[in-house]
Amino acid sequence: MAATATNRRVPLRLAGDKPPGSVLVRNLYLSCDPYMRPKMSRPLRESYTAAFVPGSVITGYGVARVLDSSDPRLAPGDLVWGITGWEDYSVVRPPTTAFLAKISHHGGVPLSYYTGILGMPGLTAYVGFHEICAPKAGEAVFVSAASGAVGQLVGQFARLAGCRVVGSAGSAEKVELLRTRFGFHDAFNYKEEPDLAAALRRCFPEGIDIYFENVGGAMLDAVLLNMRAHGRIAVCGLISQYNLKDGEKDAVRNLSAVVAKRLRLQGFIEPDHKHLYPKYEAWVLPYIRDGTLAYVEDVAEGLESAPRALIGLFHGRNVGKQLVRVADDAEAGA
Repeated sequence: MAATATNRRVPLRLAGDKPPGSVLVRNLYLSCDPYMRPKMSRPLRESYTAAFVPGSVITGYGVARVLDSSDPRLAPGDLVWGITGWEDYSVVRPPTTAFLAKISHHGGVPLSYYTGILGMPGLTAYVGFHEICAPKAGEAVFVSAASGAVGQLVGQFARLAGCRVVGSAGSAEKVELLRTRFGFHDAFNYKEEPDLAAALRRCFPEGIDIYFENVGGAMLDAVLLNMRAHGRIAVCGLISQYNLKDGEKDAVRNLSAVVAKRLRLQGFIEPDHKHLYPKYEAWVLPYIRDGTLAYVEDVAEGLESAPRALIGLFHGRNVGKQLVRVADDAEAGA
């Protein structure tokens, strides 16, 4: 897999007659996200996004500066986050330009945060936890892949909501991060647990009220055995399954618990909830600025490092939100 770069000379204007609604941007940060892996494994009947086209530029979330625009919403010099290309400069055309959002509250907040806590992962964490799981103070919350871009936020949102939160991660370093930096009440290394169901019983002797699902497979099966009656499960992703072929994917053996315990299990995707972003941004910005919320980033330098950074997600090499810095912040006029 290779990231395709455009000519490194700066294109200052859109070529030709400026197709209506098109935007030329200088890419500053690119986001590495697990959902990108299934886009390389088509055809998939259950997919909700279009496949990457071999030989074409990979697309994904990023932060960029507008150089030229025929979109009335955006002007040269504006900072934006949304879908762009894995390249130095991108021409974003309709309908993709609808997914470019102008950054209006950059003051005091790193631009890179719009690939994470102030971007798609942040809204994903907010919607899954607050809108779908509807937490109540005192409830028990479990988060898998808890040190990642979404999980680290869900754990902190749970703590702010007065819940007891436990997370799982894949190394001692990440477990320590959950406990000391993100304020999880407990955490464990799933790679060191021979029996995941027993590990969850140890952490949740009275059961789990809310599970934020990022992993799938054996972890989901173990959680189902440990859920309390009327528990809620928000399914954000199933990263343990993305590199498996159809015949290799893990079956869910404890699905009968959904009926016996009257569980609500709901999958969701962030694009369906874009209308909630202003509400989320207004809620989260004060917590970022006063230091209530911590956010850890794993930054790879240079466009050439993007493929390795993305692959690293599926081997647990990243600590925190994985992103790629394509250009220095100074190029954004920050």
